[in-house]
Amino acid sequence: MARYQIERRKLSDQVIQQLEQDIVSAHFKPGDRLPSERALMEQFGVGRPTIREALFSLEKMGLVALASGSRARVIRPTPAVVLDGLSGVMGHLLSNADGQRHFQHARAMFETAMARHAALHAQAADIHALRGALADNAATLGNDAEFKRTDIAFHGVLAAIPGNPVYPAVHDAMAQWLDDRRAVALEQPGQDRIALIAHERIVETIEHGDPEAADAAMRDHLDQHYGVYRRMRAGGKP
Repeated sequence: MARYQIERRKLSDQVIQQLEQDIVSAHFKPGDRLPSERALMEQFGVGRPTIREALFSLEKMGLVALASGSRARVIRPTPAVVLDGLSGVMGHLLSNADGQRHFQHARAMFETAMARHAALHAQAADIHALRGALADNAATLGNDAEFKRTDIAFHGVLAAIPGNPVYPAVHDAMAQWLDDRRAVALEQPGQDRIALIAHERIVETIEHGDPEAADAAMRDHLDQHYGVYRRMRAGGKP
């Protein structure tokens, strides 16, 4: 007689699957309220802990918003919410040298693409925004916390130029994951000025409409920064 392996699934997983399907199929639309916890308990024939576990999971997925004292509200998933859910995984990835190297490669692919796009498509308003971000960056030399903030903002302007909401969300997530790396690099005297000079070169290549030079300028900037971080983590000098 043939034997079949039956998958044993948690009750909350089954509730999640059904509610997710109801949301994706537009049975529940953004802004709608889900039934109360009691109504969901009766509908699925499960206890309150199972329903709450399912609702918390749907919140992490960016499908519902939870607030004390009110029913869960369906929301439209955003890139920022989706990427925020990766923070825990990225923390583990970045805890070792291989993970840092893989992340550096991914960051370089993203940042150089943003620089190339800006060199090809930036409008006068975009150049003005870049120049403003560069001026803010220069004004914070010597103040590590503020320089880090304006450094992030400068790269954020580049991510905003394509007009695609996914890119700023990716930038914001990367900035969060890079927080330790930026802090370590800025501990070294003169690293803020080196970064500022790199930013100035990036803007100049973009203003000249040269995507190859913009790519190279950004790649040199990222390589230099990563090199300092690796040496400091290894106990060496920049």
